[in-house]
Amino acid sequence: MKSRDIRSVLDHHDVKPSKSLGQNFLTDENVARWIVDQLEITPGDCVVEVGPGTGALTEHVAPLCRKLVLVEFDARLAAYQRERWQDSPHVEVHHADGASWDPRGLFAEAPVKFLGNLPYSAGGAILQNFLAKPSSVSRAVVMLQKEFIDRILATDGDDAYGLLSLRIQKNWIPKALKTIPPEAFHPRPRIDSTVMLLTPRDPAEFPPYDDRLLDELMRKAFAQRRKQIKKQLPQAPPWNEVAAAIGVPETARPEELSLAQWIKLSILYDTHPLAAIPQKDDELLSIVDVHDIVVGEASRKAVHNEGMIHRAVHIFVRNKHGDILLQKRSPWKDRHPSVWDSSAAGHVDSGETYNQSARRELQEELGIVDAPLLRVGHLPPSEENGQEHVELYLAEHSGKIKFPAAEIEAVQWLPVATIRAWMQRRPQDFAGSFLECWDLFLTAGQNLSVPSENKPSPPPHPSHQPSNNPYYD
Repeated sequence: MKSRDIRSVLDHHDVKPSKSLGQNFLTDENVARWIVDQLEITPGDCVVEVGPGTGALTEHVAPLCRKLVLVEFDARLAAYQRERWQDSPHVEVHHADGASWDPRGLFAEAPVKFLGNLPYSAGGAILQNFLAKPSSVSRAVVMLQKEFIDRILATDGDDAYGLLSLRIQKNWIPKALKTIPPEAFHPRPRIDSTVMLLTPRDPAEFPPYDDRLLDELMRKAFAQRRKQIKKQLPQAPPWNEVAAAIGVPETARPEELSLAQWIKLSILYDTHPLAAIPQKDDELLSIVDVHDIVVGEASRKAVHNEGMIHRAVHIFVRNKHGDILLQKRSPWKDRHPSVWDSSAAGHVDSGETYNQSARRELQEELGIVDAPLLRVGHLPPSEENGQEHVELYLAEHSGKIKFPAAEIEAVQWLPVATIRAWMQRRPQDFAGSFLECWDLFLTAGQNLSVPSENKPSPPPHPSHQPSNNPYYD
């Protein structure tokens, strides 16, 4: 769109650029085309553009991608975009705030790329909404005021370095691409803008760490950034030991720690007993036959290496809104790394019942204790589930979740319809055993009511309870 076209759109829809909304519309067509080129759009991509405004970037994106999602805060411009793209079924327009619009449905649309000429006042919140872990976005190109981008790019010791820098850099590699002068916009801002590229950081670059714990520690420390960091941290382990371990003086302030040092600090303060253990190869598992009768025991490693039939539990955790919690397996897992799985899952240890195992896994993987629990059904061993007899449970929980960083990369609450759509389009994003469990849940468990804590779970169906089997409670 040329400058006169953009002004015509604004006049026709009676839009007077708002300083409070940060409305500075890009009018340089060559710059717009160049920005879109940096996103490297392919025909299979879904592109999300926040703040499309008059469509200076949008018109170059729409012909290139499989799906285009526009999120516009200004009702008049959202109406204009709906009118403009009404004959293009691959374009969705949402009148919403990019800082609070729900991005969870984008998991089903991968690969997803993010684009935005973002306002300074809401830029941080918008980036946090779309790029915080777990994110469906695989590449992002954004334009913001140069001062804001400088804060994102800053490193330890810089005056601009702070919570924004670390929140972006722990999951993304930011790179400034080009400075755009004020004359490329209407109305002209008083300062330059910068176009920035964001690419995902390799999760294996650092040892496993709890992303949410790190964010909590950083947030507390930078709330009083001029004070020594030791005054904002937990009492244990002692700060003098932590400071020595990460290589900073005891008088260090938050802005003096590098990203790597912050991550190491969070690992030292992580109290989860399994924080650094992705799997336990020496755990003893019961070996069973096709009828789920115990015939021996062996180590986890031997059971997997030799393809022995064994037992496992999967638990779906449901909150008061009806959403199901999914976990993304960590990249350090030896089986099915970096894919999505049940809320909690694990092997039944030798001498353990299915119910006991389910409660142990809930506590170890999610920090959930004494949640109401209901047996949904049974799955026989198969190639898809790794030769496991699987008992599926449903638990109710709406409180906090605490998971071990080495086992779980991230968790996400999702509506049932969102999970169903995601699985239909991208089954490769999920562990094979989860796919089987999900089908069983939809068939037998979706409408079940979990009993209260003082009522026992119904007994297994006789067809799923072999005779002389002590491993059912």
